[in-house]
Parts: sequence; structure tokens; C-alpha cells
Amino acid sequence: MDSSIEEAGPRAGGADETEPVAPAGPRASGAALPAQAGPVPSMAGAAGGPEPDAAAGGPVASGAGEADAGTGVGAGEAHAAISEAAPVPAAARAATGEAESGAVEEASGAGGDGAPVAGRVAVAPSSLSPSRAGDFMQCPLLYRFRVIDRLPEKPSEAATRGTLVHAVLERLFDAPAGERTVPRAKALIPGQWDRLRESRPEVTELFADDPEGERLARWLAEAERLVERWFSLEDPTRLEPAERELFVEAELESGLRLRGIIDRVDVAPTGEVRIVDYKTGKAPRAEYADGALFQMKFYALVVWRLKRVVPRRLQLVYLGSGDVLTYDPDLADLERVERKLHALWEAISQATRTGVWRPRPTKLCGWCDHQAHCPEFGGTPPPYPLPVVESGPGVG
Repeated sequence: MDSSIEEAGPRAGGADETEPVAPAGPRASGAALPAQAGPVPSMAGAAGGPEPDAAAGGPVASGAGEADAGTGVGAGEAHAAISEAAPVPAAARAATGEAESGAVEEASGAGGDGAPVAGRVAVAPSSLSPSRAGDFMQCPLLYRFRVIDRLPEKPSEAATRGTLVHAVLERLFDAPAGERTVPRAKALIPGQWDRLRESRPEVTELFADDPEGERLARWLAEAERLVERWFSLEDPTRLEPAERELFVEAELESGLRLRGIIDRVDVAPTGEVRIVDYKTGKAPRAEYADGALFQMKFYALVVWRLKRVVPRRLQLVYLGSGDVLTYDPDLADLERVERKLHALWEAISQATRTGVWRPRPTKLCGWCDHQAHCPEFGGTPPPYPLPVVESGPGVG
């Protein structure tokens, strides 16, 4: 079956009882994407799904601009090119509890944006992911704590549940299309939970004070509800993803490396590409939709820079509220995001050189694990582990 960009409604009929698919190991996927050739036809009607909400799906940065959205590829060529992928480095798939993005943040190589590595010497950041970009925009000091100091953070029930749900939705596509049912998806949960505990033993701390297993049972039941809700938003029997958990990385002309992991890539029979991301939380209000779409436009920019392919559709699937947010980007969108990322990277580079990482207090501070090190809460940051260049002419 060709992968389709059609929006599938709720499945008709009951789900058959089948034996669960045995949990599989991490899939090897990579950054090979189709090259472009030929015009992209309109997706109106052909996609079968909701058209972008202008109020909710505005561009990340202000400013209008008309540009050619790019060109498309044949379905067979696109699917083959996307599937010819180099293995993802194991360290690049190391989970960091970022369940809402579904991504496992990269920790590969010196300067990667990833999880703490024991005994590793601090190095200046050399790449940017959507999550780390979001950290810096939220609070520069938080970015420092996570990327440079690599301070440990406690796992959370919500983030870990999101990681579990993402694993289940990825593995479900290992089954033949007709066997991708609600019972089979739910049956994957125990095995994927076991795998998660093996790969990230720290998550067992979440239920250390739950000897009877009551909280764990409720937590797993909520994961089941999120998985089941997905079936009301998409029909996996009508989808054949070109890629799942696709690691992508591109270097811009400036030398900035952008990287991330895309939950799902679909390719329509006409060759159009859709990027899909699962969110286990609720859809944001319209005034906050730009922030949610920033991550998707980041991925679209990476795909464009890799193979000159402008994804036809970006789709956020919110399992917490049962909403689907879509946006059809054009080249002008991606160019605006690239300019924004360059400005952001310059600010990060300046903070790295000077050692000045200012906290930015918001209501999100209440959920931060680093209050003991934050001056806003009377704490003291660890000694800055990188060389400092004093501000002067041309610096800062």
C-alpha cells in the first residue's frame, strides 16, 4: 500500500482480537529524503482532511511573502529515497523525557544538544534542535543548565507517558495494515513499558512509592486512553508511513547544524510529503498555535535544506484533546524560520562566549528542576565550565 496523506476518519466496525506484535528494537532510520522534480499539485480535496486554520496556523515570524512552494516527486521515488536511510547513531536516540515532541533528543558527538553524559567535559554547543531552541527562547539559563552544565532532571509522569505512547504508535506500524487495531495497540503497552524501563532505569523512580501499583495502573490506563483516542483521529489501516522516528540533520550555509527526530513522514501517491508529530497533551489556544508550529516548521526547514523539498503539510495530532492542527508551509515560511534561527544562534553563541546566561522568569518556573541553581530562587549556578571572552568592542 502506498503511504497516503489522506486524513482518515474513525474506523468503522469493531477491532478484531489478535495477538500483539512482539516489541521490536529501535528502527534504523536516517536523513535521506527525496529530491524534487515537477510541480506540487494542490492538496485541497485530495488530502481529504481539514484545511489549515488561518487563525491557528499563522507563520512563526511576522511578515508576509509570496514564494514558490517548491516541487514534488513521484510516490515511488519519494518513498524509496526516504527509506534509503543511514542508521541513526544510538546516542542520537537517547531519550531525554521530551514526551510532548515525541523526540528523543540528540546527544551524539562533542557539542550535541543532548542528555547529560557522565564524566564528559563541557563543550560549546554546535547544533540546534527544536527543543533546545525552545529552551533558549523560554529561558537562556535553562538552556545553559541543560546543554552546557547538563544538570540531571527528574523524570515526570506526563513526559514518560508521552514517550511510551510514541513508542506504541511507532511499533504498531510493524503489523500488517489490517491488524492495526485498538486491542493490538493496547497490547503493545506493557512490552514497551518494559523496554522503556530497561533503557531508562530512572523512570522506575516515578512509582517507587507505589507498592500496590495503584498509581502505575492509573498511569497505564491513561496511556491506553491516549492510544485509543488516536484511532479516532487517524486510521492506521490506511497509512503506510515512509518513515517513523526519522533522524534528520542539515548544515546551513552559515555553518549552523540543525537536527531533530520526526515522528512520522507520509508520502502521498502523488509524491507530496507530510510531516506528522504526535502530542500527548492538549491543543494550544489559537493565540499560542505559532509556538506549536515552530517545531514543525523547523523540521520542514531541515527537509528543505537537505533535499530542496518543501513538505506539503505539517500535522500536529493532539491526543490529549483529540484535535488535529494542520498547516501547509511555503518557502517564505521556511526562509523566515531560518532567519529566526540564525538570530537565535547568534544570541546563544554570544552567551556561550561571555558566560552571561540570564534567567527569564515565567509561570513555567514552577515546573523547573533547577530552582536550587537559579538566582531567581536564591540559588547559585554551577561554576561556568567554558572559557569566557570578556565583552568588548565587537563582542556582546
